[in-house]
Amino acid sequence: MITRRRFLAASAAASALPGASLAKKAEEYDPTPQFVRIKKQFQPGHLLVAPRSFYLYFVTEPRKAIRYGCGVGKAGLEFRGTATIDVKKEWPTWRPTEEMIERDPVTYARFANNDYVQPGGPDNPLGARALYLFQNGRDTFFRIHGTIQPETIGRAVSNGCIRMLNEHVIDLYERVPIGTVVTVV
Repeated sequence: MITRRRFLAASAAASALPGASLAKKAEEYDPTPQFVRIKKQFQPGHLLVAPRSFYLYFVTEPRKAIRYGCGVGKAGLEFRGTATIDVKKEWPTWRPTEEMIERDPVTYARFANNDYVQPGGPDNPLGARALYLFQNGRDTFFRIHGTIQPETIGRAVSNGCIRMLNEHVIDLYERVPIGTVVTVV
């Protein structure tokens, strides 16, 4: 059992150490693209998404990557696993899936009981670019795409897709070819 005296003595000793504190300051989230080191098991050209930290990594060379901030799917809607980018589109069109319409009929009312597809452009939820994720040649309906809601970067709010700021997804779009492997952990 810890006594008050032992607690105070330990606290005093800890505060005497340079740079020591009892509470670790939380690291501030920064979505700005940055060059970072990465584990050696990830090969150049690989995309890695770490949803819990809200970062997407593009491996540029052994042990080096560009880290981008991203938004991810809400709990229960997130994509996990490995896929490939089989399609890339600039200013993509968009239509919510039937499951999205069923989950939120008010938000997606204009898409109910019709075949309407929203044209690409500055008001489209997929933003400026979209990278389409496939598994075994089949569309997963998950995307890495831009967003018209920049405040959602660093949050788990989407219907499963990985969102990036438009200027960041444009940069990534130029860097990754068709066939790029994507792993979401």
